[in-house]
Amino acid sequence: MNKIEDLVAASKLNELIHKKDDEKASKTILWVLAIVGAVAAVAAIAYAVYCFFTPDYLEDFEDDFEDDFDDDFFNEEDEV
Repeated sequence: MNKIEDLVAASKLNELIHKKDDEKASKTILWVLAIVGAVAAVAAIAYAVYCFFTPDYLEDFEDDFEDDFDDDFFNEEDEV
């Protein structure tokens, strides 16, 4: 009977060792995902701040051409 008890005890010990390995692996994956999430959040905030403070030069560019094309649609004869 002593050998059977030793075998059962060894199997329980083996299960505990594997359980700790599984927990260690899951904690490692959790840390990696947390770091990737934090980096993504910082990048998103930096991009939002950049877009907010960067002036929109396209508006100035479009305003320059609006005045030039208005004259093309009217004939001088139509003006009274």
